[in-house]
Amino acid sequence: MNLTSVRSRLLISASICFLFLLTFSSSTSATIQYQVLLEHPEKHLFHVTMTIPDVTSEVIVRMPAWNTLYQIRDFSSHVGQVEAFADEQKAFIEKVDKQTWRIKGTGTVKISYSTYWDEAGPFASQLNDEHAFINPAMILFYAPARREEEVELAVSFSSATWSAASALSHTALVNGRNHEDTFKAPNYEALADSPIEIGKIDVFELRDVTPPVTVVIHGDNWRKKVVEENLRRICKYELKLMDGAPFEHYTFIIHFGRGAGGGGMEHANSTAIGAYSDEYLANVAAHEFFHLWNVKRIRPATLYPVDDTKEQYTRALWFAEGVTNSYASYTLVRSGIWSKEQFYADLGDQITELEGRPANRWQSAEQSSLDAWLEKYPLYNQPEFSVSYYTKGQVLGNLLDILIRDRTGNGKSLDDVMRAMNTNFAKQGKMYRDSLDVRLTAESVVGGSFEEFFAKYVAGTEPFPYQQILALAGLALRTTEHHKPALGFSMEHEPNGPFVVNSVDSESPAALAGLRAGDVIVSWAGGEAPRRIDHWLQEQSAGDLLRLRVRREDKELTIEFRLGEIKETLYQVVEDPRAGEKARNIREGMLRGETSLPVAH
Repeated sequence: MNLTSVRSRLLISASICFLFLLTFSSSTSATIQYQVLLEHPEKHLFHVTMTIPDVTSEVIVRMPAWNTLYQIRDFSSHVGQVEAFADEQKAFIEKVDKQTWRIKGTGTVKISYSTYWDEAGPFASQLNDEHAFINPAMILFYAPARREEEVELAVSFSSATWSAASALSHTALVNGRNHEDTFKAPNYEALADSPIEIGKIDVFELRDVTPPVTVVIHGDNWRKKVVEENLRRICKYELKLMDGAPFEHYTFIIHFGRGAGGGGMEHANSTAIGAYSDEYLANVAAHEFFHLWNVKRIRPATLYPVDDTKEQYTRALWFAEGVTNSYASYTLVRSGIWSKEQFYADLGDQITELEGRPANRWQSAEQSSLDAWLEKYPLYNQPEFSVSYYTKGQVLGNLLDILIRDRTGNGKSLDDVMRAMNTNFAKQGKMYRDSLDVRLTAESVVGGSFEEFFAKYVAGTEPFPYQQILALAGLALRTTEHHKPALGFSMEHEPNGPFVVNSVDSESPAALAGLRAGDVIVSWAGGEAPRRIDHWLQEQSAGDLLRLRVRREDKELTIEFRLGEIKETLYQVVEDPRAGEKARNIREGMLRGETSLPVAH
């Protein structure tokens, strides 16, 4: 893999560029080609032409229904102006279903269309006057019968300051303000799994990291020294932990700033991350980089091969995502980015979140994984209806690690399970059978059964024995009662759109004041609604007056009410000063990522 930045672009004349394009088109006739034009980026329209050679009679093309999130999002709803040509003559085209088209023709078939995207964040695509971010699966058709053929994507844009970056091998041609970057991939899957950033970007490589890791940043509110050092520590630790790299070249694509979105999305040789500032980067980056192994190569059989036409159900996300969260926190404390107090605080926060959701009493880690496809519905995300497989899985990962260390006298750990999964599945090109193979691998590492643990706490919903297991690592769990203000309603919004109330607690002051689901919030306390409601609530008190201006049908109303109050139990993980030597060794082993052979007596 290589990444070409604007600093290394070759300036060429228009005649040479034209000659190259003629050569390109004739020498790659057996390759499926895409041309994407970024004209008038302020209109947010990607203009796409797909060229399919060697068609006989007809060809079917399709747009994925989902990608990057376990949500059916119907990317075809963004598509318009679809036309088809066969050997330069207009061809018959019909839409078969919401994501599929049939084109009749022979020879070289071209399909042209536009697709609208202006959504920030790593789980979407965006084109505006600041940059273009492309998740290829969201903007490109594919031919289902020809997914394994080589593909090339040429992106054209006009800007003196923009350049392109991706983990894909690519070449860049520049003629004044006119750019064309051509990306090559062995098949559609590899192309779909490789996001592309185009804009005014900063590009640098991490020092002392092998194989090379490139960092691509768009936006502001970040410090290069902090970003570079944190990413360097994360990469070096996780590469050491997993006995080397599964890549030749890796790329971080990072969006910083108020409009950057949030979170991260893993890819085979890269990640895309959105963060308000560099303060929020390390935890996300540690999680996404560990996905290089867990998910992208240590793969649950239920998720592969990918079927992007419908939901793909798995019971393994507690491990694929939740235990990856465990390793994000382990990476941060073991690399020195976090103190041990921060590690304990994070684990306590996860337990607080988990135990504060009534659904924890009936939704298992496996069922939470299976129900991931319901996360796009606001009601499902409320505490009474679901728990997060990220949260439950992270806590399970820590508890399982302690049990493995205890049973082996700190001679083995969850690290050995991850390395064994990598050796026995990823490196063999095999998929694992959800929780079953995780359990069997842990049992092979320990030399004993974990059947009861998995039955009770992974597949079942019995309360986690926190105190009992944490004590094995010289840790204890304390609880405190905390009162905090409550809105009494929830809301959501489309990117760059207004907030809309989606549910109101029937007994809350908001409900009594007349607020209803479906109300569009025009103003909040005389200004804009806060983008991070949780942060806003931290600065308020129960009983504070909130004035909302809402639009309901064709009227605007003013609704006033006082914030309610809820009581929650906070959990804190602390060190037990009375812990014995074995427990202290296990605790230090967790924090440092070390094991030691048990002392013979």
